[in-house]
Amino acid sequence: MDVDKIRQCICESRYLYSQHAENRRKAEGLTFEQIEEALLNGQILENYADTGRGESCLIVGFGKSVAIHIVCGWREDKVVIITVYMPHHRSL
Repeated sequence: MDVDKIRQCICESRYLYSQHAENRRKAEGLTFEQIEEALLNGQILENYADTGRGESCLIVGFGKSVAIHIVCGWREDKVVIITVYMPHHRSL
């Protein structure tokens, strides 16, 4: 996946939220604006091969100074936000 193509889709409002992503967004207390901001300034951490549902990737970005992980894929010419979550660090 190409982060510049993802950003272009976000700027053009060519993206969709999966129901899972919407549930996770609410559970994490994140706003749509934070997700958009994180996608616009984020970087791809991992690309995932097509395992039957198309290729996807994990993006990390910041929305209002909050780190957010976002898994994205494609549905035709739109970005699909598959899930979102805030990475939490554990003390060992």
